Amino acid sequence: MKYRSVGKAGLKVSEIAVGSWMTDLGSNQKMETAAEIIRLAYEGGVNFFDCADAYSGGEAERFLGRLLKDYRRSSIVVSSKVFFPTGGGANEWGLSRKHIVENIDRSLKNMGMEYLDLYYCHRFDPSTPMEETLRTLSYLVDQGKILYYGVSEEWGGARLEEAQRIIREYRLHPLTSVQPQYHMMDRYIEHEIMGICEKYGVGITPFSPLAQGLLTGKYKKGQPYPQGSRATHQADRQVNNLLTDENLDRVEKLAQIAEELGTNMSVLALAWILRKEIVSSVITGASRKEQLENNLAASGFEIPADAMKRIEEMRSRRMR
Repeated sequence: MKYRSVGKAGLKVSEIAVGSWMTDLGSNQKMETAAEIIRLAYEGGVNFFDCADAYSGGEAERFLGRLLKDYRRSSIVVSSKVFFPTGGGANEWGLSRKHIVENIDRSLKNMGMEYLDLYYCHRFDPSTPMEETLRTLSYLVDQGKILYYGVSEEWGGARLEEAQRIIREYRLHPLTSVQPQYHMMDRYIEHEIMGICEKYGVGITPFSPLAQGLLTGKYKKGQPYPQGSRATHQADRQVNNLLTDENLDRVEKLAQIAEELGTNMSVLALAWILRKEIVSSVITGASRKEQLENNLAASGFEIPADAMKRIEEMRSRRMR
């Protein structure tokens, strides 16, 4: 496993992180599988574990905290997020000072930790002044409850620039990380957000790097969806919206490139993201040991220049 700094900060994270977004805690057997994935990830060199207060109503935080207590706190990097409702009250959601201060204590209690390494704004809150949110996050750094903070993709380029202005004006602790969606099928952050992050030394920790499973290569044009895959049960049908004939044709061509390189589609897709130095870590998920092993294999895998050229040409043809 290789490690990278989070932007210009001194914090080092594994190139491959394990996230809890899709962790299934619906049965004892599924919980045992999820626990095994965490243990194997740590043994494989993963030190970055991402969660959120909204995942499974807080149970994901509690589950992750119980597992990570077996490891030295200095050997792991743990993140969580704040924004979504944690109750029915008018102040039990968003990015107000009240909700952030109360929710960091809730997350710390759930995880059984004294501090979080990274704390993200899960969404943007138009009902709260950005200054209030940023000053509160900086205050939490002063309090020692978080070490660094970040925001989600919804902040966008203009908001990131405004955040930097506020941070300079009030001499706040810096914004350290942005967590956007980024994968071969969705490269929108390259248009603006990536350049802003490079300008200010803000690390990028992408989620959904395999496009909801599309970039694993398991979905085939004209064939039934694999049993148990997200396309057969995901409530919001995000992956189903990606399963177009055009995308499936592209994945087939990408899989051919991966095979020629002696690897598989998942490794190629993750390594493609890691080609960007501003990317600190890729947040992955796994429900089986084999998936985790694939993810870990992407760290340090270099895509040859000729293969990169073919990938880019494929994109150019699509854009015409």
